[in-house]
Amino acid sequence: MRERGRLAEAIERQRRLERQLADLRELAELADDEDDAETLEEVSRELGELAATVERLELESLLSGEADRNDAYLQVNAGAGGTESQDWAEMLLRMYVRWAEAHGYEVEWVEETPGEEAGIKSATVKIKGENAYGWLKTESGVHRLVRISPFDAQARRHTSFASVWVYPVVDEDFEIEIDPKDLRIDTYRASGAGGQHVNRTDSAVRITHIPTGIVVQCQNDRSQHRNRAQAMAMLKARLYELELQKRRAEQQKLEEQKTDIGWGHQIRSYVLHPYKLVKDLRTGVETGNAQAVLDGDIDRFLEAALAQGVTNKRPEELAAEGKKG
Repeated sequence: MRERGRLAEAIERQRRLERQLADLRELAELADDEDDAETLEEVSRELGELAATVERLELESLLSGEADRNDAYLQVNAGAGGTESQDWAEMLLRMYVRWAEAHGYEVEWVEETPGEEAGIKSATVKIKGENAYGWLKTESGVHRLVRISPFDAQARRHTSFASVWVYPVVDEDFEIEIDPKDLRIDTYRASGAGGQHVNRTDSAVRITHIPTGIVVQCQNDRSQHRNRAQAMAMLKARLYELELQKRRAEQQKLEEQKTDIGWGHQIRSYVLHPYKLVKDLRTGVETGNAQAVLDGDIDRFLEAALAQGVTNKRPEELAAEGKKG
């Protein structure tokens, strides 16, 4: 039924586009007959918007991986550098949340570990909606920030790193064997929002999968039982993503993105001083509007990474397309 609903929506979307195009063509013909320049200009603007929508849908049609349509878990971890990196991690999380909300996705907080003075040490959110994982899967990697630190009394320039890890949410009935002997389960008191309750009970749950070293944690519910169930679902998703990685390792080399959070491993640089520039080091796509990117305007980077992975376009071609955006 889900597949039927998805296909029905795709057909209706196609028909809406055809109707819009037909209406605009008819309006343009009438405006041309009456020499109505203002209406012709409006038609031209709407045609441009329609063309952009079609281009995005063409890219979206390339999301054909077996988990691309799924919801996604997005995890952000601060790198070395204390408060500066923790503040950068929070900025990154805000960027993705804003992107998700702008595209109609639902964002659900799973866990958050605040920094000592500002920012976050780590956080995980679930982004729910059609193709959430497909769009975000190429964001896994290290993100580098260069700026004048607001935490430096001498106003010196700092370089900070944070890592992003994206993996798909899998159905509850997805079967994957997990040996209980391979798990270490710890409970602790949640440290984020939640009122007095979090100070009285060890409701947060952390699960470590010993063979792979994967660690997941959940603290968004007052019930330890529900937090444990959510953490197990996250672990299952991480193991599933690990298997997907193995299948496509030769093609996409995703394992290289799981290295240290530091120099030489970043996928994107965000420079706020001495100039403003955000550049993707894989595709070559860049923009000088760094603030818009940090406010969630990352479509050009997602689209370029997707196109590169599917169409094998060269970085210079993707960079040229990204600059048009």
